[in-house]
Amino acid sequence: MKQLDDELGVRFLAMGCGGDIRLAGVPMDEARALAELAIREVLRIEYKYSRYRSDSIVSQINAAAGNGEFIVLDDETAQLMAYADKLWDFSEGLFDITSGVLRRAWDFKSGRVPSTAQLEALRPLVGWRQLELVFDVQISSTSVRLTRPGMEIDFGGFGKEYAADRAAALLMGKGVRHGYVNLGGDIRLMGPRPDGEPWDIGVAHPREADHAIATMKLSSGAMATSGDYERYMDVDGHRYCHILHPWTLMPVMFWRSISVVSSVCSAAGALSTIAMLKQDQAPAFLRSQGVTWLGVDQSGQVCRGAP
Repeated sequence: MKQLDDELGVRFLAMGCGGDIRLAGVPMDEARALAELAIREVLRIEYKYSRYRSDSIVSQINAAAGNGEFIVLDDETAQLMAYADKLWDFSEGLFDITSGVLRRAWDFKSGRVPSTAQLEALRPLVGWRQLELVFDVQISSTSVRLTRPGMEIDFGGFGKEYAADRAAALLMGKGVRHGYVNLGGDIRLMGPRPDGEPWDIGVAHPREADHAIATMKLSSGAMATSGDYERYMDVDGHRYCHILHPWTLMPVMFWRSISVVSSVCSAAGALSTIAMLKQDQAPAFLRSQGVTWLGVDQSGQVCRGAP
């Protein structure tokens, strides 16, 4: 933990990325305890929804794919599944949490582009409409079933953003009014600096690690970034990134990154990811949403928009 005058900055690792919690205007002893509480909340969400953990609810749902079994969901998971359903509908099918199965073909550590046959073999497993959500009014519970063997869901498209929102909400519930939660560049603010000035939030440079390409001055709300620099491989002069289009089964290539400012991190993250998937239609889409955004196209040109 690092003390900076009247601020406490805590760095940690979670969800496969670096985290940073910044608290200001809170006594140091109290701030340390609050930061630890927020970190535990982030880790709780990671453990509960990680596809890498065999005991997570996501792994339980995926393991039952195609066997006809419905998995009963707790309220939190049911709400996240409902959110995924809304995002699929809102994005006209672009934001699809069943498309993570494509990583079986897209192994970015291999340095090899999968064949058309490899990708087409996975196409039948991609499709939100092949997932069944059922609400039982008698016991007020929601259940889910993946109808095809081999199908998977993956909350990676909004997991970090949800965790940032939850951690920040927990801190605000404890009276924190100045600071932010940052999970790998997905940021939820709890309020301005104690003197009322905004925080300077850097936007990651998509080609220069540990550098910012721009700075946003923010006092509230959230900012999230989607880009082609998180998980990728370069093959024959082309960069193939982890953001995979559920229809073409190919990585998106129009933008290097898109950052969006919104009221909560979950919304900012969803909008930035959908914008990446919309490719050349991203500016029109983001204008229609009335949000502030910053994009870097494949030539390196910075594009901006504001309400």
